[in-house]
Amino acid sequence: MRPGLEAGAEARWWHALADGRIQCDLCPRDCRLQEGQQGFCAVRGRRGNRLWLSAWGQTSGLAVDPIEKKPLAHFYPGSRVLSFGTAGCNLGCRFCQNWDLSRARARRDSAEAMTPEAIAETAVRHGCQSVAFTYNDPVVFTEWAVAVAEACRARGLRTVCVTAGYLHPGPRCELFGAMDAANVDLKAFSEDFYARVCLAHLQPVLETLDYLAKETAVWLEVTTLLIPGHNDSEDEVARLVDWLVEHLGPQVPLHLTGFHPDFRMLEVPATPLATLRRARAQALAAGLRHVYLGNVRDPEGDTTRCASCGGVLIARDGYILRSYRLTREGCCPDCLAPLAGRFA
Repeated sequence: MRPGLEAGAEARWWHALADGRIQCDLCPRDCRLQEGQQGFCAVRGRRGNRLWLSAWGQTSGLAVDPIEKKPLAHFYPGSRVLSFGTAGCNLGCRFCQNWDLSRARARRDSAEAMTPEAIAETAVRHGCQSVAFTYNDPVVFTEWAVAVAEACRARGLRTVCVTAGYLHPGPRCELFGAMDAANVDLKAFSEDFYARVCLAHLQPVLETLDYLAKETAVWLEVTTLLIPGHNDSEDEVARLVDWLVEHLGPQVPLHLTGFHPDFRMLEVPATPLATLRRARAQALAAGLRHVYLGNVRDPEGDTTRCASCGGVLIARDGYILRSYRLTREGCCPDCLAPLAGRFA
């Protein structure tokens, strides 16, 4: 029987420990909980001898967005997506730009209760072609995300996961098995950065990226927020790009986005446009075919070019498409080379 909206729902992926605690097995945090305690994410907690997901049935509000805002540049460009999240997160990023949601606990007085079918119906009614799980990390509400995704697919909608990719293999298979596309936020290419700034670890994220690229049909794009003095050096960008080319292939789109001071990193300046342009040129020279700039105004950094002949295929101004020159088969009209992605 489907869980009720009023009281959350029992979570999956946990086991009892010999010392009387229960352990959440969703992500590498492996939170061990006494009665009444919540995990780091603040939405998975112990209730009696069960693990409980308080975010089941909740949304933090719905918004209709262009798909480019997720950001996805090669997944049905120009289409509309219904975006929603809940509360909580299993990372502790000091620079979080959605901290009001990611550090919030799931509360009925600040969230809207909906059924999966109601969310799917809302997307259809607003002319959306897909539904995105975003704003906070859908990993922490995997059970709810999968239930909504199933209802969406039943209505012919595509599904999009915007995530940091920090989860164990079991739930990872189930979450992404319900998704058509994912944008994974690769915070940096340094274990020190992940431990010091995100209170997490790099390796599980790399394993998620490897899994998505090699074992699923999910369309994958990657985002890295470049933070001055923390993860924007030429050396770190080189190591990140080399790993992407080797493990995910040169066709994977990379979004390099600009930081602005927020949450607990108010003392760090915004990312200069020159830094983003330098990193983009570096990534393209190292073999990535599609590198985009975000959180800044840069027409060339928004443009999709043919990797074969260099011709402009999709010209954008921010999230707005100015021209679209793909054939019905998703190929360049000049040289007929295919463009990696999903196109209508």
